[in-house]
Amino acid sequence: MQKISPFLWFDSNAEEAVDFYVSIFEDSKIKDVSRYGDAGPGPKGQVMVMSFEIEGQEFVALNGGPRFKFTEAVSFVVHCNGQKEVDHYWDKLLEGGGQTQACGWLKDRYGLSWQIIPRRLNELIVDPDRDRARRAMEAMLKMVKIDVAELERAYSGDAVPIG
Repeated sequence: MQKISPFLWFDSNAEEAVDFYVSIFEDSKIKDVSRYGDAGPGPKGQVMVMSFEIEGQEFVALNGGPRFKFTEAVSFVVHCNGQKEVDHYWDKLLEGGGQTQACGWLKDRYGLSWQIIPRRLNELIVDPDRDRARRAMEAMLKMVKIDVAELERAYSGDAVPIG
């Protein structure tokens, strides 16, 4: 068991959310489930806590009631190997009422923030050629979903202005 795991507080839909996340990521699984019993405080039989794993990262989900909500102050970055992966995770995490944000960020239907980022983005924006890196960064800042081909065009100086 890893030493530190993100602990996600849901109102009453932790089981639905965990099933959703596990369906999106190929290397994922539900590990343990505990349910409320007669002592509560949740309805008997409802999930209290679930542990699950996505791509080797352990998470814990709790049905804790409406006291706390997710904010963008915490997000999960999905490092993608190309546009196909970006498109897959972007589309899947938006299903059922997610909201797009800017620069590769989105909120899923449960309010959890994700960054869907191609690995190539970091390579471009840390390039020692500061003009090329700046062009890639400027292009990224105009995007909602990251477009790898457009980043490459901006980086090389061949970009058509976005917008």
